[in-house]
Amino acid sequence: MSDTQLEADVTVNAVGSSCPGPMMDLIGKAKDVDPGTVIRLQSSNEGTEPDVAEWAEESGNELLEVLDRGDHWELYVQIND
Repeated sequence: MSDTQLEADVTVNAVGSSCPGPMMDLIGKAKDVDPGTVIRLQSSNEGTEPDVAEWAEESGNELLEVLDRGDHWELYVQIND
């Protein structure tokens, strides 16, 4: 059961990956998708959220939502460029 209204176009599973793995996976995927794409990044690394928030702000993308799933987080990012 989901507690978000967001629909991800692409999912990047980086659960178990240490820093900077989740960010690198997200950035790599962001380069391969069209503007408007929503990526769901799954990560168990607690440093991922602030890193993604900073990257999104600096790159012109948008961190839409962060959900705590207990054993990992789901970060929804819209790619704008």
